[in-house]
Amino acid sequence: MSKSEIKNIITNYFTQSITSEDLDSLTSWLEKKGNSKTFRSFVEINYTINYAMGQYNSDRTKKRLLEKIKKDKSTYQKLRLRKFFKYAAVALIFLGIGMVYKQISTPDKIVDPEIDPADKITLQLSDGSTKVLSGEGTTSVLDKEGYRVGLQNGNQLIYHKSSAGKKFVYNTLKVPYGKRFMLILSDGTKVHLNAGTTLRYPVEFIRGKNRQVFLQGEAYFDVAKDERHPFVINANELNIQVLGTQFNLSAYPEDAKVKTVLVEGSVGFFEEGQDFDSKAQARLQPGFMATWQKEDKSMAYSEVDTDIYTGWMDGKIIFNHIPFKDILKKLERNYDVRITNNNKTLDDVRFTASFDTETMEQILNAFKKSHPLHFEIREDNQIIIEQP
Repeated sequence: MSKSEIKNIITNYFTQSITSEDLDSLTSWLEKKGNSKTFRSFVEINYTINYAMGQYNSDRTKKRLLEKIKKDKSTYQKLRLRKFFKYAAVALIFLGIGMVYKQISTPDKIVDPEIDPADKITLQLSDGSTKVLSGEGTTSVLDKEGYRVGLQNGNQLIYHKSSAGKKFVYNTLKVPYGKRFMLILSDGTKVHLNAGTTLRYPVEFIRGKNRQVFLQGEAYFDVAKDERHPFVINANELNIQVLGTQFNLSAYPEDAKVKTVLVEGSVGFFEEGQDFDSKAQARLQPGFMATWQKEDKSMAYSEVDTDIYTGWMDGKIIFNHIPFKDILKKLERNYDVRITNNNKTLDDVRFTASFDTETMEQILNAFKKSHPLHFEIREDNQIIIEQP
């Protein structure tokens, strides 16, 4: 098990989102020689930062943590996890350290209205305030009463597991060009957000209601299965309904099409204002893509190589017989640049290519080898393409 994997599992334990499988893995890992020191170090760093930077009631948080560990001891000692709680108790020591640091630390960064957060990952809370997520370190997500409902750990935002909310309270996560981010919703659904994407979602889902979120951009969904509560994504007047499945959805507002590529499971489609009819609506099969035309609201289906549409999660950019004008859009999103193409003869020329670690200059030089073009990369992230 890698260091990042074990850190995620430990974080899931303390945020009450650990699965039984991960708990077994954590137990086995702790029993191995030398891992206790790694665990102690992680707890020290995680909780010192967390409690130093959090904007919440310290006494209430301490009481919650004490109650949680006491409850966990009672439950898991039956499973012979006494050794685990020897190390879990270390969290209380560093809880005190965190309270001291809190007196001299700055709170979570809130966006000044005069500062443009366009190039930052931001989280808009239900009260309208906006928090900048740096993609590093650990910080809490609080509700308006000051209770922690989630935790940011590096480039992940994890909400506490819950399906018993009394009313929908929404947060909005915005990922700018040039960045990616991962979100784990309160039902356990994992959402990988691509560059230039906005997702609006409930902090908690409500029993008896659909789990509905709103997407602008591109995301890969790994939906937690819950047959009583279908998961619905609203994307540019099109709704996609699933029960538990994995798929990629591209729905940028500026694009003429909404593309859904199914990796596993099945999904159905219905337009905004309609009700989903499982018998009437067509179902997409794994390995196929559904393309919805915004203008005439028509749907077309085709078999595809799913890796082409999901490679972006691994930092890859794959073009398969794509017009140059559409390639430039993707490059703008991924590299956070603005491209002006004055060589219009290339707009409809189709290319097949794959990139991962290349710079913008290297990518444009690759296209230059097959079609003559001249380009200039300026310091203000502007790129001008001219005819040679």
